[in-house]
Amino acid sequence: MRFGPSASFAPLTLAATVLLSACGTAPTPTAPPEPGTQPVTLRFTAQVAGLPFACGQSYTGIGSTRSTITPSDYRFYVSELHLIDTKGRAVPLALTQDGTWQLDNLALLDFENGSGPCRNGTAATNTTVRGNVPAGQYTGLRFTLGVPFARNHGDPTTAPSPLNLTAMFWNWQGGYKFIKFDTATSGQTATTAPPDPRGGGNASGFSVHLGSTVCASASRTEAPSACQNPNRVTVQFDRFDAANQVVVADIAALLAGANVDVNAPGTSPGCMSFLGDADCPPVMGALGLPYGGVAAPGPQRLFTVR
Repeated sequence: MRFGPSASFAPLTLAATVLLSACGTAPTPTAPPEPGTQPVTLRFTAQVAGLPFACGQSYTGIGSTRSTITPSDYRFYVSELHLIDTKGRAVPLALTQDGTWQLDNLALLDFENGSGPCRNGTAATNTTVRGNVPAGQYTGLRFTLGVPFARNHGDPTTAPSPLNLTAMFWNWQGGYKFIKFDTATSGQTATTAPPDPRGGGNASGFSVHLGSTVCASASRTEAPSACQNPNRVTVQFDRFDAANQVVVADIAALLAGANVDVNAPGTSPGCMSFLGDADCPPVMGALGLPYGGVAAPGPQRLFTVR
């Protein structure tokens, strides 16, 4: 169920939810919560125009041309997760350090399973974020779409999981892809573009690769001191019940204003966050991010709750 601004409900004490951390794999053993804390499982689901995301599934009516798309990847990083208590205070969620999906205060949500057109992905999937908060009542959720700066610009070949996936990385200068969504479309069944020299790669059809841009460093192989466009998205739901609701990431909302059947000449396929790409304004706007000196038209539209 989605709640509008006028909706309200009685705050609920969060209950433990036992879920597998990865489809097809055994759950990672976790230590019992510290005294005075309670376990929390945040559930995420990926959709395309209201339908469950699945590798090899085709979806109609996408983008400004009502294209048919067949996705080949969908995963993203979230970080800095907080629950909001009944007094409006944001309380950090202490993530379970499982050695696979969660590290420090970040987690990877991975919805592809390496099958069919997702063959460049991984068989394991992850749709939850798990941790503990002080015992109490919580009625809201806040998190960041993206990797914190301190973790964003390193070497993925030596980084701990889940930052060790080179498919989710551009280069030391740009850092990680906060979102990686790739799809074939009616007009772009495969790309003929070479890899972008800035690190965007050469995905098939239309892609959404969100990451930091205009990062100050001597070269693409050196970590920057700062990035002009961090491109991290703060997401907040003032009404959220972790025991009964799920966070929905519907990629169709990002693509609603984009023509996914063509690619702007001389640019990476789709929108890879780089400046000067005519495919990016509708995508970045739907993420609630400014782009090319133009302010965001409104809040992010990728995430909702139900």
